[in-house]
Amino acid sequence: MLTHNQIWTAIDRLAARAKLTPSGLAKKAGLDPTTFNKSKRVTPEGRPRWPSTESLAKALAATGTKVDTFVNLITDNGRVALSNVPLIGFAEAGAGGYFDDRGFPLDKGWEEIDFSSVTDEHAYALKISGDSMKPTYRGGDIIVVSPAAPVRKGDRVVVKTKDGEVMVKELKRKNSKSIELKSLNSEHRDRTLPMSDVAWVARIIWASQ
Repeated sequence: MLTHNQIWTAIDRLAARAKLTPSGLAKKAGLDPTTFNKSKRVTPEGRPRWPSTESLAKALAATGTKVDTFVNLITDNGRVALSNVPLIGFAEAGAGGYFDDRGFPLDKGWEEIDFSSVTDEHAYALKISGDSMKPTYRGGDIIVVSPAAPVRKGDRVVVKTKDGEVMVKELKRKNSKSIELKSLNSEHRDRTLPMSDVAWVARIIWASQ
């Protein structure tokens, strides 16, 4: 049985084969530019949204791709990967308009980078600025974040508060009432926050060091 993630991954691969972004693929197919965007893959209620057969047919026709080729893009030896990951600067992450309430990246304002080993379709990348995370991360490093990855003690995480503060810390402890975070830089204090002040927590799964 095909999964929601497999189908959307195949569309991402189809776009990459044509040297297009998902938005570019939709335009080339004569569809609304947002048809294949990541924000359209889950409803506001959190339910998976599937692409229509009509939109798939138009995308295949626009790229000259046969159905059996698209099937290979779905299966691809069982691997699931994205062709690109949205990217913004870390300093921008606290601004409004980049994330929804679940910590998933919205479609506007992001660049894209090649990163083919992510299984989370909502993964995104942040470019570190400044020295506040030394020696773990330095200015110019890129971290890839997976909102879907389970978060455990000892993980490096990105935390966003409801006030818009975004921080990168090591998770010390988390329960229903509070979260304890260890600073990556000894010059900065550890933090303990009530969970009522936390918008979301997401695990860092890769860094460019």
